[in-house]
Amino acid sequence: MSASETSSVLAQSPQLPKSEDGEPVFPEPWAAEAFAMTVHLHEKGLFSWGEWAEQLSAELHKPGRAEDGSDYFDCWVAALSNLLISRGIADAGAILDLQRSWQRAAEATPHGKPILLENDPER
Repeated sequence: MSASETSSVLAQSPQLPKSEDGEPVFPEPWAAEAFAMTVHLHEKGLFSWGEWAEQLSAELHKPGRAEDGSDYFDCWVAALSNLLISRGIADAGAILDLQRSWQRAAEATPHGKPILLENDPER
């Protein structure tokens, strides 16, 4: 699958926020990074598109989703995390520790400054 075909397949993801031109729209830089990471991991052969679609669909259909779809990329990250954990590529505890560290870093970072893990007061 070529890069343009990969982008096309991802752009067809259900409920993916899109611009008027049909291109993916990312609400924050981390969402674009999660998108790019997913493409990269697929290109490396860690999972098929079918496996990805199944995992993302499961997240998107869980109860309690935001009615306005604002949690779409939260679902994306959860799907990617679950897929990597189920494959034994990532450890659930390590992912949770990193999530907590990023949250502490965000809370400790002055407004307008980049959020870096080094800003986590517990690191």
